[in-house]
Amino acid sequence: MLSRKTSPRRLSAAVTAGALSAVILSALALPAQATPVAPAASVKTVAPAAVPAVVPAVVPDGTYTVKPGDSLWAIANSHGVSLATLFSANNMGMSTIIYPGQSIKLTATATSAATPAPAPAAPSAATYVVKSGDTLSRIASSHGVTLAAVFAANNMGMSTIIYPGQSIKLGAAAAPKPAAPAPIVTLHINTPAPAAKPAAPAPAPVAPAATSSAAIQQMVANTARSMGVDPSLALAFAQQESGFRQNVVSSAGAIGTMQIMPSSGTWASQLVGRTLDLNNTQDNITAGMAIIKALVATSPSLETAIASYYQGQYSVLHRGMYDDTKVYVAQVLQRQATFR
Repeated sequence: MLSRKTSPRRLSAAVTAGALSAVILSALALPAQATPVAPAASVKTVAPAAVPAVVPAVVPDGTYTVKPGDSLWAIANSHGVSLATLFSANNMGMSTIIYPGQSIKLTATATSAATPAPAPAAPSAATYVVKSGDTLSRIASSHGVTLAAVFAANNMGMSTIIYPGQSIKLGAAAAPKPAAPAPIVTLHINTPAPAAKPAAPAPAPVAPAATSSAAIQQMVANTARSMGVDPSLALAFAQQESGFRQNVVSSAGAIGTMQIMPSSGTWASQLVGRTLDLNNTQDNITAGMAIIKALVATSPSLETAIASYYQGQYSVLHRGMYDDTKVYVAQVLQRQATFR
């Protein structure tokens, strides 16, 4: 899910500055099939912005000033640091948008590494004020409470949309803990929070690398039917994302048949009620079906749901579809027609 990666497409997970040519989960190019370096779902990808030929000097205090055309991926790569380090040092995530002139910390300070990031001012110990980039699942996880407890305390559910400044009740058992530096879930703030789902069937044994595309195609169709997803739509996504191949990983880190980012896999696991192994063919397909089902259920149209798998639902709903997203949607719909 949720947004993303590169294969024959472009890197949708890189977040760019300036014209926003790269989208939140960012930017996938759109070839018909992913190459052995390709990700999902998605929620999918435009080629990452090129790293400038001459890397501007880093300011003595260890920061970098964003220039037009920069992306977090390019900045991290050109300065020899990981994306996770930039996210942690700047309180950013996969959905963060940068802009020219912005100062980016290249390393996390000793203090920030040793102590948990303080939560925004909350009215009381049992509440939390939503900030940009939050999701209900992340809020629950970072405060040691279950998603179900947050739903119950706030009368929320899968279709609930949250917004910056909103006060969220954490429940009596709230116990804040250090925020993990892991990437933010691919669906961003204002994205419907996932509702607890019954545990999905146990995964089949990991499919060997030599598993045929025909066999994987059948697995996609069967899983889609069992989870209430239109098989023709599921097959269209799988063909568009990986060409029915499991042993492919995009340069952005999206994995397998449905090209799922690890952070999106976490959300998908919450949707199905058990931990999913994205390197397992059946689990990877299950994660893709869970994300597609959630997007179709919470989007105003099928086109919006397809675009959200590639660009990210929050971005699509608030910024509209980018040109490459429109191409992606058209390709998926065209593929779906062949599977009907």
